[in-house]
Amino acid sequence: MSGLGDRARSESGWEGEVFEVRLGASGHGGFCVARYEGRVLFVRHGLPGELVRALITEDRGKSFCRADAIEILEPSADRVPATCPVSGPGGAGCCDFSFATPRAQRALKAAVVAEQLRRVAGWETEVQVEPIPVGGNVFGSDRGAPDGPDAAAGSADTGAWRTRIRLVVDSHGRPGVHRYRSTDVLADLRCPQPVPGAIDGLAERTWTPGAELVVAVDGDGIRHVVELAPTRQQARRGGDRPSTAARRSAAHTARSERVVMGSGRAVQYVAGRRWEVSATGFWQPHIGAAQCYSDIVAEWADAAPGALAWDLYSGAGVFAARLADQVGPGGAVRGVESARSAVADGTAALRDLPQVDLTAQRVERWLDDQTGPPPQVVVLDPPRAGAGKDVVAALASHAPTRIVHIGCDPASFARDIALYRTAGYHPTHLRAFDAFPTTHHIEALALLEPTH
Repeated sequence: MSGLGDRARSESGWEGEVFEVRLGASGHGGFCVARYEGRVLFVRHGLPGELVRALITEDRGKSFCRADAIEILEPSADRVPATCPVSGPGGAGCCDFSFATPRAQRALKAAVVAEQLRRVAGWETEVQVEPIPVGGNVFGSDRGAPDGPDAAAGSADTGAWRTRIRLVVDSHGRPGVHRYRSTDVLADLRCPQPVPGAIDGLAERTWTPGAELVVAVDGDGIRHVVELAPTRQQARRGGDRPSTAARRSAAHTARSERVVMGSGRAVQYVAGRRWEVSATGFWQPHIGAAQCYSDIVAEWADAAPGALAWDLYSGAGVFAARLADQVGPGGAVRGVESARSAVADGTAALRDLPQVDLTAQRVERWLDDQTGPPPQVVVLDPPRAGAGKDVVAALASHAPTRIVHIGCDPASFARDIALYRTAGYHPTHLRAFDAFPTTHHIEALALLEPTH
């Protein structure tokens, strides 16, 4: 590695400086690691082995700083023309790897997952990140939507996979996305992730400054667009990105909704069953994800007729439905989810399955209240932060025979695996999926069983 001149670090840091560096391995977060004058650089928009000119974009005086690869001097054989014009250097944070082949993207993600599992969980295992299959079963076994998102089948490696989109509105009423690690709003909707037609016409309209737009293309190919009223912080800032604390507060604050297109009630299909859920509620964004994960849960759960099964962080009960099919009328499936609207949607969708009982409560409290025989299988799909120490310890104390754990962040997934191992469970199966193509994100599923 060499520098552009003999630059010493000034009191104000390196921000704005440009260095020539050789990129090393990829790290968790969509960057490659490089070193310059004893400091670590987290460089986005590059690939391992490339020689690049790196612009320092953030230096807070720590042992590392952040940078963008603004010129590729020696490109990797895995580099291709970027498919996302919004996320290059200085742009949005949407597509970290749109300049790499799909195979290379999955290899980078697999390396990160393997490293997290090895370093955090002490689990040496081979990881393969698989593409998510997309087909007609997204719409039920006998359904199709030729004019809807099914038209994207076969193109999800590089785009046209996202059916749920959240946009921000700037101070001029224009919809867009946030610049990476910035309060700026980029009024540019050319990201290739959304399925065809999802964002058509949105840029031509003027929206409420500081509002957010939720777009959902459902299993019938119908588009729903809902405008969420600005929070107080957003209204004051005119659409600029609020602080982390303000965003967390807003996530738990009720906001008025204005349905602009569609009904605001999205129809979804998994394994031939129909759900009707809020367009602003949670549903897997990848067009094929819900079906894919549901199939794996059904395979690994293998619940016996008459058994007891739990579905933690159950959402609208997609996994609970598969468990109910296995335990039958003589068994029981108990689910818990903190979002009351999701529980209401799931209860309505599963009303023909009396063996399913969905409860609106925090998972930690629900686990503390459980008595009686242990469940044969527990499925849990916690939020990005993971299940955490309290939930894993409480769950293990109930001694289930099998646990199916789903995680959407390699670091928190590895931390949870480490907690299970400490609590007397070991992973026996692992699958990881490219649930967010062109980004650094993945989804991982593990089957855990008692160590003894």
